Amino acid sequence: MSTQRYSVTPHPIDTLLTWVKSGEIAIPEIQRPFVWEATKVRNLLDSLYQGYPVGYLITWRNPTVQLKDGTSSVGKRILIDGQ
Repeated sequence: MSTQRYSVTPHPIDTLLTWVKSGEIAIPEIQRPFVWEATKVRNLLDSLYQGYPVGYLITWRNPTVQLKDGTSSVGKRILIDGQ
């Protein structure tokens, strides 16, 4: 018998932005440094607001992961991909 290890749940962009503003989204210590230029970030956000498909953002809930700021990830959605 297999156990479901993950689920795919679509969320609107306003929900994701709410998570960012509230601090619920966190960057794990293992995430590579941010490399996008400001124009690429702006273009991504514009695509999201326009409703264009942009791929997936992968988050993970695991209370034992260390975050970039050295704290624990308890209660956070850890951004694994899509930074």
